[in-house]
Amino acid sequence: MTPMPEATRIAAPAPAPAPARRISPRRTPPTWLVVAIACAGQFLVVLDVSVVNVALPSMRTDLGLSAQGLQWVVNAYAIAFAGFMLLGGRAGDLYGRKRMFLVGLGLFTLASLGGGLAQEGWQLLAARAVQGLGAAVLAPSTLTLLTAAVPEGAARARAIATWTAVGAGGGAAGGLVGGVLVDGLSWRWVLLINVPVGAVVLAGALLWLTESRGGERRRLDLPGALLVTAGLATLAYGISQTESEGWAAGATLVPLLAGLALLGLFLLVEARTAAPLMPLGLLRLRSVASANVAMLVSGSSMFSMWFFMTLYAQNVLGYSPLEAGLALVPSSLAVILGSKAAPRFLPVLGARNVAVLGTLVAAVGFGWQSTMTADGGYVTAIMIPGVLMMLGAGLAATPLASLAISGAAPGDAGLVSGLINTSRTMGGSLGLAVMATIAASRSGGEEHAGPVALTDGYALVFRTATAVLVAAAVLMWTWLPKTRARD
Repeated sequence: MTPMPEATRIAAPAPAPAPARRISPRRTPPTWLVVAIACAGQFLVVLDVSVVNVALPSMRTDLGLSAQGLQWVVNAYAIAFAGFMLLGGRAGDLYGRKRMFLVGLGLFTLASLGGGLAQEGWQLLAARAVQGLGAAVLAPSTLTLLTAAVPEGAARARAIATWTAVGAGGGAAGGLVGGVLVDGLSWRWVLLINVPVGAVVLAGALLWLTESRGGERRRLDLPGALLVTAGLATLAYGISQTESEGWAAGATLVPLLAGLALLGLFLLVEARTAAPLMPLGLLRLRSVASANVAMLVSGSSMFSMWFFMTLYAQNVLGYSPLEAGLALVPSSLAVILGSKAAPRFLPVLGARNVAVLGTLVAAVGFGWQSTMTADGGYVTAIMIPGVLMMLGAGLAATPLASLAISGAAPGDAGLVSGLINTSRTMGGSLGLAVMATIAASRSGGEEHAGPVALTDGYALVFRTATAVLVAAAVLMWTWLPKTRARD
């Protein structure tokens, strides 16, 4: 790179300084500005996972959504997000992180507008799916843009810590922000609020972010992403059909078998393609395979907590959306506390033991929550069990991610990190479909059930989740490698 400017300066001395003056402001933006833009994108993505929960009863009343449709307001986003997340990360490497940041944020913002203006249930569900696709493209770019802008060392560590805290804060703030918006305006604003915020972040990214690409250029595994997303969605739909049709009906068996077939075809494509979305060879590593399965199983229970706690608070205890959001703030703070505390325990107890401990703490919380009644008090029916559930979730997630990444080659660390997040979201999506069916089978359906029947259905969900988490703890104890995490 050095000889070219010098040769130009000798041949034509006068014009030589001009290029340097033209590129300076945009090509060297302040580091804090890049960090702020990347964190803003991450905040929006994480916030939208949780912000809709307190708005669900209002959405249902306004759009006439069924109980099955209500769970798809959450699942449409989660399945699209999980299914396309790895593809989004690879697209950033291939086409440029800034470009994918802009594309993802643009899709996310437009879908938020469409969802906020939806007049029919199907329009809202379609908008949520597109939101999930936009988030899957946007989310991987937020971290890679940040790490490319900040030099390795203490400064990068602080930037990543800020990014992590902002993400956790987005999840924690979701219930409260949603409650304020629904009570003060309407449910539509939990989606419409993304439009002005997204537009501002989009303008800042367009002006100040610089382009970067990964060193290795691979083709996109679009067939793999489409197959795994379609397979998950079809399987979740089949599970949700069991509530009204039963397990033996064609309306249930056809989507269940089709979903399994699509997932099987996904594995076949991944085994044969040159640049797979999910390299199956990584799953031969014990640490990677065991951590991902553990995250999938535990996530199937933990993900549904916010959904059913919100419905319990509003549909049974009569909380307003704002009161429900405030009621879940301690739980939201507990997951941040657990995530921050886990690294302190890793060098002392080891990653496997911390993961098991966190899962058992969560199981105690879920078991406590399963004793809920139709006239429960806040402290014993929501706050304490909610704190235990989410404290355990935070404690368990960090060591599982640590184990997965420590077992892979350094060059695969980013891919394995994406896998563990995908496993958690996929497990949560399928788990929510199963848990919603379990709740409906006991209560007789959300539409006509009274507070006592609804409570019975929600309690059965939490008992089932307790059993799943105990099984997950046993799985972790027997399968996760017994190693101590590195500092």
